[in-house]
Amino acid sequence: MRVVTWNVNSLKARLARVEEWLADVQPDILCMQETKLADDAFPSLSFAALGYESVHHGQGQWNGVAILSRVGIEQVTANFAPGTGQPDPDARVLTARCGGILVTNVYVPNGRALDNPHYEYKLAWLDQLRRHLDALTTAADDVIVAGDFNIAPADLDVYDPRRFVGATHTSAPERDRLGRLLDWGLTDVFRQQHAAGQLFSWWDYRAGDFHQGRGLRIDLVLASASVAAQSAFVVIDRNARKGQSPSDHAPVVVDLDRG
Repeated sequence: MRVVTWNVNSLKARLARVEEWLADVQPDILCMQETKLADDAFPSLSFAALGYESVHHGQGQWNGVAILSRVGIEQVTANFAPGTGQPDPDARVLTARCGGILVTNVYVPNGRALDNPHYEYKLAWLDQLRRHLDALTTAADDVIVAGDFNIAPADLDVYDPRRFVGATHTSAPERDRLGRLLDWGLTDVFRQQHAAGQLFSWWDYRAGDFHQGRGLRIDLVLASASVAAQSAFVVIDRNARKGQSPSDHAPVVVDLDRG
């Protein structure tokens, strides 16, 4: 089973690229972030023609998350699970069971700056994500939490850590919240297979950052122990970041040996 997360940075702008990529890479489950579409504008028929069921949680020109699946979509929860706190006013989290795996697709808030209210929103959002998992499942289940976390887990996931001192994406509280998710019973499957640094999933459009290697690894696939043990191959598809009008993120591709 092939599972992918990809921040497409506007599905309206990049639908043709996504369709071409789907035909080429053939994922079984695709988690997309920043679709930037309302639900009634989501191109479900286009994806159905390619063999995918889909579910979308959107809000128009901002945010938006979607799950595409060739292995079924059941038990859909849009937004955070009831009883975990207030619903998120933004469309940032979507959960469904696909092929026996409970998949939660996340677009974690950016945070903007350490003294910005959006940073406190980010930390609270991550706390609620853990409660969301507790409400829906346990670490003994087959679970994947995938998406754009807007957190570089460690300094080796940043092209130059000195440039991020006092900034979001690398601060101790953000990394602490990510650590709590891992402590819940999840594994960063990319890092499980790749020990080297300077392997990134996001590059700013400006100043030639992609070609100069100035990136961050902020797109993650976290898996419960049963799923992480089935991880056979993990790669960041840098080719999808090339060409005309790409997203600023590259897909993270995980192949699972489900036996």
